[in-house]
Amino acid sequence: MLTELRIRNFAIIESVTLPLAAGFNVLSGETGAGKSIVVGALGLLLGERASADLIRSGADRATVEGVFDVAGIEGISALADERGIDVEDDTLVLKREIASSGRGRAWINGATVTATVLAEIGRRLVNLHGQHDAQSLLDGESQRRILDAFGGALAQAGIVRSAHAELESVRREIRTLSSRRTEAERRADYLRHVAREIEDARLSAGEDARLEDEARVLENADELRALANALSDHLTGDDAGALPRLAAAQRSLAAILRIDSSAAELQELFDAGYYALQELSNKVESYVSAVDLDPARLEEVRRRRDQLFGLLKKYGPALEAVIETGRSARSELDLIDTAHFDLANLTAREATARGQLHGEAGKLSDLRKASARRIAKAVDALLPQLGMPDGKFTVALVPRDDPGAEGGEDIEFRVALNVGHDDRPLARVASGGELSRVMLALKTILAGVDEVPTLIFDEVDAGIGGKVGLQVGDTLRRVAEEHQVFAISHLPQIAARAHHHIVVSKGAKGGLTTADITVMDVRTRVTEIARMLGGDPESKVSRAHAKELIETAAVSRTGSSPKKTTSLRTTSNTAEAESGP
Repeated sequence: MLTELRIRNFAIIESVTLPLAAGFNVLSGETGAGKSIVVGALGLLLGERASADLIRSGADRATVEGVFDVAGIEGISALADERGIDVEDDTLVLKREIASSGRGRAWINGATVTATVLAEIGRRLVNLHGQHDAQSLLDGESQRRILDAFGGALAQAGIVRSAHAELESVRREIRTLSSRRTEAERRADYLRHVAREIEDARLSAGEDARLEDEARVLENADELRALANALSDHLTGDDAGALPRLAAAQRSLAAILRIDSSAAELQELFDAGYYALQELSNKVESYVSAVDLDPARLEEVRRRRDQLFGLLKKYGPALEAVIETGRSARSELDLIDTAHFDLANLTAREATARGQLHGEAGKLSDLRKASARRIAKAVDALLPQLGMPDGKFTVALVPRDDPGAEGGEDIEFRVALNVGHDDRPLARVASGGELSRVMLALKTILAGVDEVPTLIFDEVDAGIGGKVGLQVGDTLRRVAEEHQVFAISHLPQIAARAHHHIVVSKGAKGGLTTADITVMDVRTRVTEIARMLGGDPESKVSRAHAKELIETAAVSRTGSSPKKTTSLRTTSNTAEAESGP
């Protein structure tokens, strides 16, 4: 739930902190005091478009922060983690900033995020209902999810999604294989030429490098033989060769050993060197014999190398790529012959998957039809209590030509609020107050399945009063048993039903208009309700009427306490405020 809302330099607000609590919170105040500004700040926090015009005069930036207790909100920590956001102590702090340059920034728990991510997280935490808001209950996807949750159809909806995914997977395989076969047929002549040319060449990996080495030796055979003969002479030639001269060295070493036997290590080293030179001499003689002066072989190597160069130029850059091109061409040609059988198997799989999807979608449609009737009946029963005696709510199930991932129909919540008028999509209800009250009726019915913890209602009291106002207040209080509710209201009947009451007031500071808030205690709340009744807030009659409204709410059967309470503090002092009835 939203535990605190902090607003700085936004419109006429310099700095306010709204402490909120579980249950039903209400915000009241004189016309123009800044109630709508608070709603605007909340909208900004939930991802609405930012504008530098919203910055308070004389300030260079505006900020809005919301502190949320997310304990028990399923999936929110995992969603935050996927976005790189750490959640500590079950708390999320959403922050939005607008600079005078028009540039905006956003953070969640100190991590920089985009406005899109801010809105994504915000929609899981708050539903804001007002005249110009297109919140989660207004889009088809949310309406479908709510209908399925209310009707116990979420599991079946998951089965339909899986069936659709399987069908789409088979269809992708068919499209891919058909496309490959068509392309192979178009290129068949070229592919045959490529495959034949490369296969006839009988290439082997690394052959080009081996040919280069062999050609270099054959082309330089005369020079190699001359160099090898010269090396052999240096090793064995007459008295100047290395080996004959080592014989003299051996005689000197033998004389040393006769006198000093400790020099035996020198003999070992000498022997190792002598035998190594002798082995080198033998290898050089073999090398001389192996150098091949073969013009015919050289010509053959050159022809083969030219052949490989031509293939590399056409299909390279490396010989391995040429070999792979040949394999690929042959594979494409084989596809022409085998695709017919493979497509037949895939087509059979597609028919099975399509039948499975239609069957499961039909089951889902039956569940949705029953759920739609139940929701419509329940909402219709509530609309008269909310000041819409002629209201008629329906859930339209618009069939699709073929079932999709969401089932066999599109879901649309519709409402007709006046006799003789056709029903219209919920998103097109003209009056903000009517829209908020329809939303309130839905929230009352769906409180057990709706996972969004905080509901904010703006203009829920537009165009109503008296008994209907009391009924709306009772309904809000009832919804607050399952959700945190925050309503902006000018009606005393609604404000008296709240568990916690906050007042926004307008004043002046430093020559500029500003707004501030105060959390009502028992005494000041009576004064505020009396003011809202339209009389003298200090008169005995007005105060008695105000007390009666508050006491009626306290003993109302719909006035049970919220599941969780939080102490509140005013922004003007640190005295702990008493909670409302």
